[in-house]
Amino acid sequence: MTWRHYLLLGLLGLVVGTGVAVFQPVPGYMDADYYAANGLQLASGRGFTEPFLWNYLDNPSGLPHPSHAYWMPLASLLAAAGAALFRTSSWSALRIGFLALAACIPPVTTALSFSWSSRRDLALASGLLAVFSAFYLPFLSTTDTFGPYMLLGGLFFLSLNIRSAHFKALILGLLAGLMHLSRADGLLWLAMGLLAVICLKSETQKRQLPALLLSLFLCLAGYLVVMGPWLYRNVSVFGTALAPGGFRSLWLTRYDQLFSYPALPLNFSSWWASGLAAILKARLWALGMNLANALAVQAEILLLPLIGVGLWVLRRDRRVQLAILGWLLTIGAMTLVFPFAGARGGFLHSGAALQPIWWTVALIGLDRLVDWAAHLRGWNRRQSGTLFGWALLIAVALVSVVVVYGRVIGRFSGAPAWGRENAAYQLVGEYLASQGAELESVVIVANPPGFYLASGHPAIAVPDGDIETIRELAGRYDAQYLVLEKNSTPARLEPVYLHPDGQTGLRYLGEVEEARIFVIQP
Repeated sequence: MTWRHYLLLGLLGLVVGTGVAVFQPVPGYMDADYYAANGLQLASGRGFTEPFLWNYLDNPSGLPHPSHAYWMPLASLLAAAGAALFRTSSWSALRIGFLALAACIPPVTTALSFSWSSRRDLALASGLLAVFSAFYLPFLSTTDTFGPYMLLGGLFFLSLNIRSAHFKALILGLLAGLMHLSRADGLLWLAMGLLAVICLKSETQKRQLPALLLSLFLCLAGYLVVMGPWLYRNVSVFGTALAPGGFRSLWLTRYDQLFSYPALPLNFSSWWASGLAAILKARLWALGMNLANALAVQAEILLLPLIGVGLWVLRRDRRVQLAILGWLLTIGAMTLVFPFAGARGGFLHSGAALQPIWWTVALIGLDRLVDWAAHLRGWNRRQSGTLFGWALLIAVALVSVVVVYGRVIGRFSGAPAWGRENAAYQLVGEYLASQGAELESVVIVANPPGFYLASGHPAIAVPDGDIETIRELAGRYDAQYLVLEKNSTPARLEPVYLHPDGQTGLRYLGEVEEARIFVIQP
C-alpha cells in the first residue's frame, strides 16, 4: 500500500460524501439539529447554553439552559470549529468538519484491513465498502456522531498494531476519551482500552508488573486528558460528573417518558413498579429491533455471511476477539440498559464504531469462500476472486444509491425527502410572525432545536401529557404558543389535534403544513 492509495480513497470518499451533501440543505432531524444549533451557540460566543429544551429529564429551571445535559458535545464542538474557521454561521461551514472526517473513514478502513490481511486487493476493497457505506451513507455528511464515531472506532482498532506498549496505551486512552466525548456509551471504550492493554501485553509487561501498571495508567491518563475538562464542567453546572439527563433515562418504562414533565417520577422505584414482565418485554423488543438493525444496517444484509466466515477465520486473533466483545457490550448496553433509546437509533449510532471492522472481515470472509469454491469447483482462483469482489462492490454501491435516493433525494412524491420538517417549520415561523408573535416568544413543539434553527424562536418540547401538562409547562417556561404536528402528537394530546376548537386554555389560530397552532391562554 502506498500513500497514493490512501489519498485516492480519501478523495473518493469526499466526492461521494459531498454528492450526498448537495441534497441535504439542512441538518435533517432532531439529533443533527441539536448538534448544529449548539455549534452555532458556541461559535457565536454564547458558550454551552441552548435556547431550547428537547426533554425535561434534568428538571431544567428555564431558558437559556445549560447544553448537553443528555447528549455529549463533540459533534457540537466540531460544528462550531467549522463556523469559527470560516467565520460564518452557514450550514456548509457547520458540516465541513463532518465531511472531512467522513472522507478519512475509507483510508483508515483500508489501513486496518491491510494490517490484518497484508493483501492490497482486500484492503482496497474494504476501503471501497467504506466509501459506499449503504445505510450509513446519508448520515455521514450531516452534523451527527455517525462519522466521528465510525472514524474513532477504526482508529481504535488500528492503534492496536502500535508496537510500543506505553504509546499504544496512551493513544487508546485518548481515543476512548474522544469516543466518550462523542457519545455517552463511549465510556465502554475506556473499558475496552484497558482490556486491550491487558490482553495485548508486550514481553516486558509479561515479565514486569510495573510496566503493565504504567500502561494502564497511561491509558486512563489519556482518557482523562480529553474527558477531564468536560467532567469538571458537568460537576460545576449539574453537580454530577455525568450529565443527569442520561442517568434518569435508565428508568424509562416506555419511550415517550423521555419527554415526560415533570421527570422526577422517573427512578428505580417507578421502573420496578412497572413489573418484571413489562421490563423483560421491553428488553426482548429492543433485542429484536437491534438485531434487525444489525442485519440491515451494520451487515448491509449482503455482508452477513461474509462477516461470519471472516470472524471464524480470524477467531484466534485477539483484536478480533476484542471487536466481538465490543459489539456484545454495545448491543448489551443498548438492549438491557437503554432499551428504548437503543432500539430507536442509539444502537445504530453506537454500532458505527465497529463498522470498519465488519468491512474488513467481510472481505477476508469472501476471500476464504472463493478459495473454498475454487478448490471445490475447479475455478480459476484469481479470476473468481476478482469477479466476486467486483460483484459485491457493485451490489453495495447500488444499495447505497437506493438508500440515498429514498432517504435524501426522495423525488417520488415530487418533493425532496431531506429537510421537509425544516421547510414546514419555516412556514410555521412565518405564520406566527403574521399573527403578531415576537421572535422571543417561546413555542412548544415536537423538535425544539429544529424549530429554533428554522424560525429563530426559543422552543421547548411537547410533553408526554395532556392539556393540564401544557398549561403547567407554559407557566413555568413562559411558553405562549403550542404547535401540534400530525405524526408527532402524544396520545393524550391527540384529541386536541383532532378537535382544535374550543379546547380549554387554548385558542386555535390555524393550520400550516398539517401542523395546528394554538395560543396558550393564561
